[in-house]
Amino acid sequence: MERLLPINSVEDILPEYQGSPIGKLLEYHNLQRPHDVYDRANLLIGMCMDNRKHLKIPDNFSYIIRSGGANLRYSEFKVSYAVAVGQVNHIALIGHNNCAMVNLTSKKEKFIQGLVKNGGWDSQWAEEHFNQFAPMFEIGNEIDFTLSEVKRLRQRYPKVVVAPLLYLVEDGKLYLIKEN
Repeated sequence: MERLLPINSVEDILPEYQGSPIGKLLEYHNLQRPHDVYDRANLLIGMCMDNRKHLKIPDNFSYIIRSGGANLRYSEFKVSYAVAVGQVNHIALIGHNNCAMVNLTSKKEKFIQGLVKNGGWDSQWAEEHFNQFAPMFEIGNEIDFTLSEVKRLRQRYPKVVVAPLLYLVEDGKLYLIKEN
């Protein structure tokens, strides 16, 4: 947790994010900033599909892409659409602790059994499905993956400001991830 920067006041927001859509996201969510009215999104939020996370943001404030582990590699066209057509120039990539995309191999049997029981799959198909896709979606450590994905997005979209954040499930708050 020493890699996380808590946001308990506006002054805690790094200067490069203050006043930007990323800073406003932190203010809305952590500091209960009153919601402004937006007629279009100014931010793209990439976050995990996990159901334990809920953001406190105004309507029309952002595009949101939810993907396991906040992994946007396979949502690249959607990111490009938000940048090109939606004209967003800020991305907040939000990982979270206790992510199920960490150590996927330990969940293989549960995955297979769940697809058989709940999805009506044949167990061999379910196993092949897991073996084919689990390596693509395994994220390793949540913080390290978020930082690597931020780096990748910055290289792909050099004019876009991309910020690494972590959502702590225990307290429901957003934290900036220290990059050094």
